[in-house]
Amino acid sequence: MSGFALHLLRHGAPGTPGLLMGRTDCAPTPAGIAACAAQAAGLGIEHIIASDLGRSHAAGEAISRALALPLTIDPRWRELDFGDWDGYPSGAVDQDTLGQFWEDPDANPPPGGERWSALVARVAAALADLAPVPTLVVAHGGSMRAALHILCGFDQRQLWAFDLPYAARLSLHAWPGEPMSAQVVGLVP
Repeated sequence: MSGFALHLLRHGAPGTPGLLMGRTDCAPTPAGIAACAAQAAGLGIEHIIASDLGRSHAAGEAISRALALPLTIDPRWRELDFGDWDGYPSGAVDQDTLGQFWEDPDANPPPGGERWSALVARVAAALADLAPVPTLVVAHGGSMRAALHILCGFDQRQLWAFDLPYAARLSLHAWPGEPMSAQVVGLVP
């Protein structure tokens, strides 16, 4: 099987950057939406999916309008739920506890938050449901990293090495199957 193009696009800059935003939502800036639309131009996609959180959904809607393609909303592409930390700047969180989370987010989830393995399970289910056609997913840094873990086998340290600024596009060549796999073909910040 020849595979298909899978593009993962992080949402544009939110109105209030610098927060641990999982379930907390913040409207994206108009410039952030425009940056996402620019990243989607010329990709030759046939399907657009976006997280149900407004910061991704808004970019997905703009891209959908620009390309005259339908948009599918899928909450499985949401960001990791940061629990009690959600909506706070990382500097407001105990730094030792936060460091333990970054070192092993499954063993040290945010208080009242989601384990890394739960995010991976959500994203794995979303990936399994993809049609093998050129697809753009407008998502979040955490769900994009979870997809890289699933598709490419990157470990935790490798995942955090990926710089995924707002409106970054990660392009992969994906092969359907059990398990689905992919190769990174580009990262456009």
